[in-house]
Amino acid sequence: MSPSIFREKGYRFYFLSNEEDRIHIHVTCENGEAKFWLEPIVSLAVHHKLNPKKLSEIQSIIEEHKDEIIQAWRKYFSKR
Repeated sequence: MSPSIFREKGYRFYFLSNEEDRIHIHVTCENGEAKFWLEPIVSLAVHHKLNPKKLSEIQSIIEEHKDEIIQAWRKYFSKR
């Protein structure tokens, strides 16, 4: 199961259910995908087929929504 947290600018931001405890978010779009850590700072973990411009745009979106993502993470994973 991978619940979507939100969509913006053609990107889908979501969690994967069976992963590590460190807070992170996955992002996918028609061009590729990425995973970003949220703590201690927003940083790229891995990516596939996304250029630096796309990665920068995604990171900016995540930074804008960081509190919302963390809140959604805690709510979702507290139910496991």
